[in-house]
Amino acid sequence: MVGNIKRLESLALLGVDVNCRHVYGWTALHAAAINGRTEAVKWLLKHGADPNAQDNFSNIYQVARENRTSPTNVEVVRESEFSTRLNHSQMFRGCTALHYAVLSDDTPTMQALLDAGADPTLCNEYKLPPADYARDIGMRKLMQNHMQRFEHKKKEQQIEERRKFPIEQRIKKSIIGQTGAISTVCATIRRKENGWCDDEHPLVFLFLGSSGIGKTELAKQIASYLHKDHKDGFIRMDMSEYQQKHEVSKFIGSPPGYIGHDEGGQLTTKLRKNPNAVVLFDEVEKAHPDVLTILLQLFDEGRLTDGKGKTIECKDAIFIMTSNLGSDEIAGHALQLREEAEALSAHRYDQEPSDEAVEAPLTISRNFKEAVIRPILKSHFQRDEFLGRINEIVYFVPFSRAELLQLVRMELEAWIQRAEKKHSITLKFDPLVLDALADGYNVHYGARSIKHEVERRVVNQLALAYENGVLSKGCSVLVTAVVPSTPQEKAKPIIDSNTPIVLKVKKDKDSEFKEVDPSSQLKN
Repeated sequence: MVGNIKRLESLALLGVDVNCRHVYGWTALHAAAINGRTEAVKWLLKHGADPNAQDNFSNIYQVARENRTSPTNVEVVRESEFSTRLNHSQMFRGCTALHYAVLSDDTPTMQALLDAGADPTLCNEYKLPPADYARDIGMRKLMQNHMQRFEHKKKEQQIEERRKFPIEQRIKKSIIGQTGAISTVCATIRRKENGWCDDEHPLVFLFLGSSGIGKTELAKQIASYLHKDHKDGFIRMDMSEYQQKHEVSKFIGSPPGYIGHDEGGQLTTKLRKNPNAVVLFDEVEKAHPDVLTILLQLFDEGRLTDGKGKTIECKDAIFIMTSNLGSDEIAGHALQLREEAEALSAHRYDQEPSDEAVEAPLTISRNFKEAVIRPILKSHFQRDEFLGRINEIVYFVPFSRAELLQLVRMELEAWIQRAEKKHSITLKFDPLVLDALADGYNVHYGARSIKHEVERRVVNQLALAYENGVLSKGCSVLVTAVVPSTPQEKAKPIIDSNTPIVLKVKKDKDSEFKEVDPSSQLKN
């Protein structure tokens, strides 16, 4: 079928995806490449086939186990529907169409794939690029030349991209506040990207601060920046799952002779897929000391040995630990610094600081780090050598008033879109509501407290009004705050978490907004 252009065209007319996979893992492009069907390869590429798609077929034995059939049955299918040229007991997972073109000594197909943007540096499960499978010396040199050109071009593109759109600029688009933390992390990654780092050790960060203030999100954004949203580029390990000594085996895999030996470890399995990944060890303080011993080896040597005795080299990985250790102390110190800065600003300009003012990033004092935080870390981790392998301890501070208003605005805008998309209701917010909701911030729960405050004080009313028929499709809703009058005409009204928030509804464009009771029917 893969060599029959008319058959491919008829399937395309039926809406069949050119990148769809056989139940055993390969694509039509893989099959066309291994069988030397150059015209079919060109047709598939022209119609959207991914030149860098990797085969999910491992070998006949593993596929047989996964599909609960016999290796013989798998081999028959693989030979009849893929190719008879290969020894299917060998491992083929991760092979691209370029691997198969080289395996079949097919230069025209290889060139067609390269012209379509196939990556000659992509490796299979054995960490081997297509060039390593070339039997002909001329083809091997040709592939190696393409690899060098591809890597050089890719590097130049990355450098130019970093110049035009620096990492700080990218990350700040997705994270509110934490300017100091972002600057520290980005400066360290920049050293690594440009070759100003120790190549023998991976980068290790420890993110400290309260919950819900961006520690996990910053780790995700780093992975997105470095790995272009590749799903294997970010690994998250919840360290609360490794609190007991016997759970260490889940981390790196059980040794031979023990239950689960064939399954592999949760970390080692993921790291083997992408040794350059960004790995997040969430709430690392909850892990058993034996797990920390494994992490020390990982951070110190840049390699990890699994339960089967196989070593994974991961010196180019980035390891990020998060912890709530010292979070109360950090929050208290940061709030004190912010109060001092605001008092100084008010004194300097003889006015109260504006909520919308651009604030300089808080700088956690060296004395605070050494006198307060280091003893807390040392008391918990018990090892100076563990703390010594951390490149940067990064401090996340509570949100400022201006940042809280940004968070509230972002949350409300999300609900505006949901109301329009799901219910065809136009949602608007009085600016006073921002202040009322921002006052519900809890320093211990971070941005989550803002999300919950919006849901509790606004969305609950909207849901009740919708259920009771107060809201209908096409109507407009104004969410506003009831501000008490002040004795002095120019006095600023007091708006806080106790300020009532009400709904005003306009049934159509010709009517006016009316305050409504969400628990009763709308009165005309």
